[in-house]
Amino acid sequence: MTDVAFDATFRAAAPYQKQRTEQRKRVAFAIQKGDLQRKVRVKKTANLVLFLVDASWSMAVAERMNATKGAILSLLTDAYQRRDRVGLIVFQKDRSTLILPPTNSVQLAQRALADIPVGGKTPLSAGLLMAADILRQEKYTHPDVEPLLIVLTDGAGNVSMGSAPPQEEAYHFAEQIAKENIRSIVINMEHAAFDQGLAKALADHLEAPCYTLSELKAENLYHTVKQEMVTERK
Repeated sequence: MTDVAFDATFRAAAPYQKQRTEQRKRVAFAIQKGDLQRKVRVKKTANLVLFLVDASWSMAVAERMNATKGAILSLLTDAYQRRDRVGLIVFQKDRSTLILPPTNSVQLAQRALADIPVGGKTPLSAGLLMAADILRQEKYTHPDVEPLLIVLTDGAGNVSMGSAPPQEEAYHFAEQIAKENIRSIVINMEHAAFDQGLAKALADHLEAPCYTLSELKAENLYHTVKQEMVTERK
């Protein structure tokens, strides 16, 4: 054993000092082989939290964006303790847009989040495809990164990129993300009275949990994400 944890070794040997009188005639503190403790080095893994947010027209789109902005800034405020980074993609009209490339800068995030396009249709599959591409690049350039995709949506897509129906296409991209072993969570944005289960269906294809927050506020979203970051994946 070349990497001995001295403090832990002393603690392990301490209860047996009275029993080791013969050995203590030669040394002040008796340590035996069974007392030796090895140092355990814990690798600090950096987190990458990528938000994918439905910014298509909705009465709740402003609430959704305010909660997301607040959660992003709170996560970045924590990030100085680690090497965590946060990014944001929104999807609306006929495209997805990378609003905030993965960063650990609060100042950069504040500038990028100041003006976010909203309105139009819901190109869910375009958002999922962009998220997959960015996460793939990040895993290649930062092999030690632990990615976490946060999707805020009601699960309904109505714009296709190809010839497949919108929902079928979105589920295909979701399954690709799951196959690449990327952790995801879905935050269901649909009102309970109108919920058709589409957010849950999307989560199933992502092999991800689906949450419905009692109140969509920055603090609630932040705590949900933080809890997921520390939850060990099964």
